[in-house]
Amino acid sequence: MDSLDVEKSGSDYAPLTNHTVRSFSWENVTVSVKDRHTKQPLELLSNVNGIVKAGELMAIMGPSGSGKTTLLNVLAHREATPKATVSQTLSINGVPTTLKDFQKLSSYVEQQDALVGSLTVRETLYFAAKLSLPSSVTKSERISRINSLIAAFGLQGQAEALIGTPIRKGISGGQTRRVSVASQLITSPKILFLDEPTSGLDSAASFEVINFVRDVAKRHKILVIASIHQPSTTTFELFDKLFLLSRGKVAYNGPITGVKNYFGNLGFNMPLYMNPAEYIIQLVNTDFSRDAARSAEQLQMLQTAWTQHEAANPPPQNTPNDGPPLDAELLSDHGSANPFLIPLTLIHRSFIKSYRDVVAYGIRIAMYMGLAIMMGTVWLRLDTDQSNINAFTNAIFFGGAFMSFMAVAYIPAFLEDRHLFIKERHNGLYGPTAFMLANFIIGIPYLFLIAVLFSLIAYWLGNFQPTAQAFWTWVMWLFLDLLAAESLVVLLSSLVPIFVIALAATAFANGLWMSVNGFMVQPETLNVFWRYVFHYIDYQAYVFRGMMVNEFGKRSYGCGSDCRCMYSSELEDVCRIDGRAVLQSYGYGTGEMGKYVGIMIGIVVGYRVLGWVVLYLKKH
Repeated sequence: MDSLDVEKSGSDYAPLTNHTVRSFSWENVTVSVKDRHTKQPLELLSNVNGIVKAGELMAIMGPSGSGKTTLLNVLAHREATPKATVSQTLSINGVPTTLKDFQKLSSYVEQQDALVGSLTVRETLYFAAKLSLPSSVTKSERISRINSLIAAFGLQGQAEALIGTPIRKGISGGQTRRVSVASQLITSPKILFLDEPTSGLDSAASFEVINFVRDVAKRHKILVIASIHQPSTTTFELFDKLFLLSRGKVAYNGPITGVKNYFGNLGFNMPLYMNPAEYIIQLVNTDFSRDAARSAEQLQMLQTAWTQHEAANPPPQNTPNDGPPLDAELLSDHGSANPFLIPLTLIHRSFIKSYRDVVAYGIRIAMYMGLAIMMGTVWLRLDTDQSNINAFTNAIFFGGAFMSFMAVAYIPAFLEDRHLFIKERHNGLYGPTAFMLANFIIGIPYLFLIAVLFSLIAYWLGNFQPTAQAFWTWVMWLFLDLLAAESLVVLLSSLVPIFVIALAATAFANGLWMSVNGFMVQPETLNVFWRYVFHYIDYQAYVFRGMMVNEFGKRSYGCGSDCRCMYSSELEDVCRIDGRAVLQSYGYGTGEMGKYVGIMIGIVVGYRVLGWVVLYLKKH
């Protein structure tokens, strides 16, 4: 990869542009949902106002359920919460902006680190740069930014280390959070949102992460807004401003240095040696109070006091001296990558993951090889005698059905990819088309390899029709079977992105396809409902048909020593059975293979298109 062969240049993070976003403000932010019990509007946020200026770090704090994440999502132009009614005015340099412009100037770091664990730190930043930097940025500039960010965040010693997977240990939690932040700074955003950046970290790692962010923000005038639960004293003091929420209303919005005096003047003197963040959270938290009425009264007093405070009603920020709010040069410096090259970048990233992360395809290959050995030794060297016709038929059903059923092993890898896609889509990098295209293309060589390796073992051990044409026809049907099965996994996992539910749904679907594919009950005698509603869209039905035709279409079987043939055919006079007689009992002909291959391709494309529709409609 080209970014790995260059010496490190520089240790200081350098922005792409000197143009500055001077302020980001929000007015009258109100979010309401329908209460499930009363069916009346319930306000999650009520007339919230605030402003952050260039180079400042603001901490959004409050007890659980206070509206921190909801506010952060509104400020970042994201969905506040499902089925919510949102009213707000968001402005950059005093002027409202469009979502497209806002995405060019901002980045969002999720609470959960959505990173590819099988990539190194340097590779993670490399792909972040390839996906987000405009085409006007040269290769040398991109490499310089990567090296500068690695140095700025103190990751030189971990640059070639893996992020880490469940199987392979990687960098520490604090270092992972730094990589997450660094990957979002690759585009020189003017506004950076952090959702619980210290979640899961100890106090030392928390301080480390926020300190790095503060250093970069101060030097390059980046606005940082972070929701944070309960930081240590040292971490709390790194922020410039505190935005304190409780039950959707503001209890304080001002400098960190003024917190002690503000609450002291209200009669709430902060105890000596106590963590100020912990103390103020206790003041506005009514969830665990023994005297609920008194706590509610205290909270209302704090909210009213802030409403009447002069800092709660600042003069308008958009003055005539502000100048043009968002000039063309500022937005052009924050363009997007070439959309035609994004799928290639995603394929490149997925390829590295696919051969390093054994969960993606390595474990599946091992599972399929185990299945091939089991199948080949159970149906070992079957003779071409009529007593083995059922055994051949059972083997064909088992091979196709269980190969597709075992595609459930792909669910964890796809859910990880989907999580990363959702994060990058929210940041405006690419949409479901590029993701779905790259996901499909990267799977093709691996699924073909699985089909070939499985067939090399199971086909020849089982003594299926011993010709090269028949072997490769078998491989083709198995390959189409795996393509359809994996496409079904993509559709169901996109629809319900929860591992246990996706697993259950995929298993149920495969059980349904097994039942109606024509083996359990022959198509002609299948119940009309199952036949016309499900059989003709069952990809396993076409795989079973194709493999049956491949085995029995050009083969004959002996009728035994007593010459009593199980199937009547033209070869009965010579004590043999024409395999086409077996096909006739299932209602299968020997022609139209191209038609059924086309139907299989249509099913694969249909699953993928439906998966695309689900991803397009689902924003989270």
